[in-house]
Amino acid sequence: MDNAAIEAKLKEMIVERLFLPVAAQDIATGASLVDAYGVDSVCLLELVVGLEEAFGVVIEDGDFDVRNFISVAALRDFVRARLG
Repeated sequence: MDNAAIEAKLKEMIVERLFLPVAAQDIATGASLVDAYGVDSVCLLELVVGLEEAFGVVIEDGDFDVRNFISVAALRDFVRARLG
């Protein structure tokens, strides 16, 4: 799976799971999900579940670092590392 495919899937998952009032393609890859879209700690937990379901990755307690979840770009890099 290439970066563009991962990003597209992440954006769809973020919009669906967090009920964001934006189109998936309008989410800026490098934008802070916290600052630009109001993602909070509860939303981050929902994103963890979404990542596990959408990409089949297992997220350990040590992986739960806000830097991994700060933007679509950070999530993409995290997923790529987990997918190998």
